[in-house]
Amino acid sequence: MGLSAHGNHGEHTSHGQHDGGSHDGGAHTFGAGAESAEQLWDDRYREQSRIWSGRPNPQLVVEMAGPVPEPDATALDLGCGEGADAIWLAQQGWAVTAVDVSAVALERAAEHAAESDMAERISFQRQDLASWRPGTGYGLVSSQYLHSPLLDWRESVVTAAGAVAPGGTLLVVGHYPQGRHSAREMFYTPDELADALDLSGWKVLALETRERIVSDPGGESKTLVDTVLRATRP
Repeated sequence: MGLSAHGNHGEHTSHGQHDGGSHDGGAHTFGAGAESAEQLWDDRYREQSRIWSGRPNPQLVVEMAGPVPEPDATALDLGCGEGADAIWLAQQGWAVTAVDVSAVALERAAEHAAESDMAERISFQRQDLASWRPGTGYGLVSSQYLHSPLLDWRESVVTAAGAVAPGGTLLVVGHYPQGRHSAREMFYTPDELADALDLSGWKVLALETRERIVSDPGGESKTLVDTVLRATRP
């Protein structure tokens, strides 16, 4: 998870190489006592030498596999975590700007990018989405499980949409509010996501829920539900 929220957790969840659930409680328990987003996520990453699986988020792969629109196409990975999504996008041919609020996560992400020979295609930046605003020229903006008790998700998706260039793609994936992801202030339905964005000028390619099967550390399978939006700006 990353930024003032977290998100990109490949095969886990909450911000960057996500998959399914770094938030096992409501916003009133996760992050309690943290004075800043940077402290919250640095502490979270320091709990283990590796938080996420190292695989890109599955909905990203489903939606963005295939030829890159242009040789110089740029992608923005919001909440890049340990870097799996950014590395995968770079391998597909994107020039990636990958941002996260956690310096600990970014250090790991940079190491993984170097190991994958993708470091030259990725620019890692420490930014807090509560105050930072990206430019507006990205061919792809990816927000994967960008959930945090310290950031209104509505604010983060509006920021993501604003960074998409004409003809570019917005891809937002979040946890559907149920089970361990039941905190209504952090998670959202497709209808709530659509209400937070003005999609009247967009071509909506997907706005739905999707189930996926994941395994917990004990090997037990469980079903998680994602909220997925893919849209292109005319």
